[in-house]
Amino acid sequence: MERRFKIDPEGLPDLTGMMLAVTDALRSIGGSASIEELDEKVIEQEGLTEEEQSFTMRNDESKPRVNYYLAWARTYLKRGGALENSKRGVWALTEKGLSLTTYEEARDIYEQVQREERERARLKRLAAKNANSNAADDKSIPDFAPDPESEGDWRSELLAALSAMSSDGFERLAQRLLREAGFTKVEVRGKSGDGGIDGVGVLRVNLVSFQVYFQCKKWKGSVGAKEIRDFRGAMQGRADKGLFVTTGRFTAQASDEATRDGATAIDLIDGPRLCDLLKQQGLGVRTEMIEQVSVNSDWFKTI
Repeated sequence: MERRFKIDPEGLPDLTGMMLAVTDALRSIGGSASIEELDEKVIEQEGLTEEEQSFTMRNDESKPRVNYYLAWARTYLKRGGALENSKRGVWALTEKGLSLTTYEEARDIYEQVQREERERARLKRLAAKNANSNAADDKSIPDFAPDPESEGDWRSELLAALSAMSSDGFERLAQRLLREAGFTKVEVRGKSGDGGIDGVGVLRVNLVSFQVYFQCKKWKGSVGAKEIRDFRGAMQGRADKGLFVTTGRFTAQASDEATRDGATAIDLIDGPRLCDLLKQQGLGVRTEMIEQVSVNSDWFKTI
């Protein structure tokens, strides 16, 4: 199958081609998927190389370019009525999305959303001008401004803080996280020259215990299959399972290698999942709930 888009270190990819690739990928996996499942399917079907998956955004090296632009492809499809997503992060094809099969149809949606965004920006500038504010220059809005799925960008801030840690500190953080998650006898062996193994812990599930070796890498871009193979080679015959923790992402090939048949299974924790786990355990992340008070005037009339 001919590829619909390519990813370069610089420049914008063909977003229309990415939109078509997203709808095709969703159809092939039953019409709905999580972001991770969907991105991996697009990468698999388009045959993206590990090098392409390793390219990151210039202003945020924790974000692979392919994942960033696939987020925009989903956003355009959603605004065009071809996709919908639930609060649980599951994306699904709508009736319009199910019938979207050609590049021209995807292009129509792209241009429709662009027109709506330009009109929205024009009205915003006009409102600002009428309010005697400093009106913005009459320029077309950029195709790609903020990340559509940044969620306030707290993950980017957290990943920047993790990247600034020393290697020893990052290993100790992984040790603390594993302990909070229920591991016991967690040891850090980062300086032991132990073949790339940074530590070991024991996870007890009911009456059964598993020895788990882990590796921690502060990584910009994507971890490839080679790193997974090297880690498995270092732990071969010594542990029941492996755990690879990184601030970056894993290529589709790395994910496949981690669960390869006949090989010791390795669980993967990438940057976004690491952020969620730290938030869940309250390690360096605080979630504040805002209290909202409302008055029921009718209630007082009943007294």
